[in-house]
Amino acid sequence: MAVEKTTEKTTKKEEFAVILTGGKQYQVRVGDVLKIEKIKGDFKKGDKITFDKVLLVDDGKDTTIGTPHISGAKVEAVFEEAGKNKKVEVVKYKAKSRYLKRRGHRQPYFKVKISAIR
Repeated sequence: MAVEKTTEKTTKKEEFAVILTGGKQYQVRVGDVLKIEKIKGDFKKGDKITFDKVLLVDDGKDTTIGTPHISGAKVEAVFEEAGKNKKVEVVKYKAKSRYLKRRGHRQPYFKVKISAIR
């Protein structure tokens, strides 16, 4: 007895944008949750953050590309939490010389949820 599964592929294009923050570029859609580099300022859970360095906006019909940024375009996000990533270990070692140094680093991050693309 064979069971058939039907899957429908959605061809609906969603609006997305490419933003620049912390020296990195992120492709974002409304509802996405991102871990980004720490931003200056004191934020609490629920605070709004606005990213004004928008490089590209695509609404499904038209694509706007900035040179380098789109003037007037903004991406709004809601601050969810701050924390530190997993430890990155740095090891310096030289053979036959009894030289070994271990260091660790935990990079801070902000977790934000994208609420609107304007």
